[in-house]
Amino acid sequence: MEAINAVEIIGYFASIMVAISLTMKNIIWLRWLNFVGCTLFVIYGVFISAWPVAGMNAFVALINIYHLIKIYRAKANSTAA
Repeated sequence: MEAINAVEIIGYFASIMVAISLTMKNIIWLRWLNFVGCTLFVIYGVFISAWPVAGMNAFVALINIYHLIKIYRAKANSTAA
């Protein structure tokens, strides 16, 4: 049996993080866990030279960051008011 290498472990962990994120009821947790999973998929994609995987997940990670910033700004504005 062939040993699992570090790159495969990153890929499996990324898959688990994305799957777990989709079970979250709290949108903040969903965005953070999905961001972590996407970031790991970017690393995985770069290591295996799968540029569509890396590129699409980088894009989704940026979308998650954009929405997290919006959520945190809205919270800050509502507490300041």
